[in-house]
Parts: sequence; C-alpha cells; structure tokens
Amino acid sequence: MAGRRWLPWITAVVLLGGCGPVAGGPIQDGPAGDDVERLHQQARDALVRYDKAVHDAGGGQRFVPVGDLTGQRGDWEPTNENNKAALLAGSVQVATALPGPPGATGKVVWENGTTRTVPLVSAEQALSQLRAAGTGDCPDCAPLEVTGARLTTTRIQTTRGPATVPAWEYTLKGTAVRVTRPAVASSAILTVTPPSWDPYHSGGLAIESATTTTSSRQLTVSFTGSPGPASQPCGIDYSAEAVESDNAVVVIVIAHPHADGEACLSIGAPRSATAELTRPLGERAVLEVQQGTPVPLTITG
Repeated sequence: MAGRRWLPWITAVVLLGGCGPVAGGPIQDGPAGDDVERLHQQARDALVRYDKAVHDAGGGQRFVPVGDLTGQRGDWEPTNENNKAALLAGSVQVATALPGPPGATGKVVWENGTTRTVPLVSAEQALSQLRAAGTGDCPDCAPLEVTGARLTTTRIQTTRGPATVPAWEYTLKGTAVRVTRPAVASSAILTVTPPSWDPYHSGGLAIESATTTTSSRQLTVSFTGSPGPASQPCGIDYSAEAVESDNAVVVIVIAHPHADGEACLSIGAPRSATAELTRPLGERAVLEVQQGTPVPLTITG
C-alpha cells in the first residue's frame, strides 16, 4: 500500500497493526486510497510551485542545478578534521583580494553537446553564494581561510543531466584541499523553494534519481526501499506513476507489500520502478514527491 514507508537511516519505535513495538520498522500512513490521493495532491502542489518558478524566471527551463553546488577536490588531512563541518556550515573567510570574472559570460555544456550562455560572477560573489548555501550550524568551527582563486570548470548534476559549468576553484590555508563553486550568476539559476519539512504530513517515498532516453515515454526512478520482493516476508514490490505539467514531472512510488502488519526491520536497499509518461520527458524536470525538489537525471540515448 502507498502509505508504507521504509526509513533506513532512522531507528525508531513504532507500532505495526497490533504487533508489539519494533525498532526501525516501516510506518503505516493510513488507508491506501487516502494515501494515494494525498500524494496526488502533494504532487499537484509541487507542480504549481515549479511552474510558478519557471514563469517568474521568464519562462523556459533555463539552468536548473540539482543538489549541493559546493564541491571539494582532495581529502581533508587528519589534522583538519573540522574543516568538513566548517565548509558545510558556510564558514569561510577571505584572506586576500580575489579575481573578478575574465568575461561577462560563459557556457554551460551538457553531455549531448547542448550549451547555454550564462552570466558569470566574481570569485568573491561565488563565495558569497557558498556562504549563503551553508547550514550555519557550526558556531565552534574555525572559519576556512581562502588564500586564492582561479577560474576553471566543474561537473554538476542538473535537471537535464550532468553538465560542465564555469567554476571558481579556491585554495585554502593549511590544506591541499580545493573548494569549487559554479561561477554562474544566481539570476541565471532557476530555484524552487520547497515547503518546510514536516515528517508527519510530507508523505510518500522520495526518489533519488531518474533515467530515460530522448524519445522514450518510460521514466525509471531509483530510491531506497525494501531489500526483498513481495513474494518474501517483509518484502515489497513497487510501481510508479507520474503527475505531469508542461515544466515538470512528479513521480509517486507505490508500495505493494507482502502483507500488512508484519514486524520488519528497517533495512534499506537500492530499488527502482518505471513510470509511463504521456509524452517523452524532453526538457522537463523530474521532482520527488515529498518536497517537490528536482532529482538528478540521466539520459541514456
């Protein structure tokens, strides 16, 4: 049933349909029909938010990165064990003057050869974006000290597949690690602000990535689910369906468990399911259902 979700990273005590307390078991969200309709409404709400973001940005899909845009080259040395937390927090300061962009624009290049011209920003402006994206939750971390920057490129995930983008690479005091951040102006990046996370009302199973081909109407999504199929105790089979707009597709994963009320350990495994679209994906984004945020896309042909 749609409401049964596995939480592989959380150990909790839950009640399963009359069974005793079970550590880390799947959570039942209610009757299957109610759950599916609630997920459809979440999907429609996500599409409204995404369509509005596209409209507010002037239409067109533009450049839509997926995931964290701050990159790292190299590994932190044992003596710099707090640097990772400082970087995640956005705790970075500048020790010297940083260069401006060598030109007004640069190009985003996708794997299929498609390009898009984007405005560039200075190393200082990109660093400001890095700080703004940080969690800010490491008050005891010593700030990372930037000692220089050079313009290079980096590979990131987008809603249209992996792309190579202009990026600033920063050197840091006391470490060989280099930090990267796209040199693209925020005005050229389409962003969607999801609703506040509410684990009690944001239902559904969040997909992690999607795969399709240029001409196919089939969209295969990957997620973390039950290790075994529904033919086994505690196993689950999965199906997927899509809720679509002109700009995006939200994928709902529906669980078909072996039986209700089983006491099952919350052990997650990579799983996949395929949804049928009304037309090929094209340049539309693929969104997960919990908060309506884009996921990485792979186009295989």
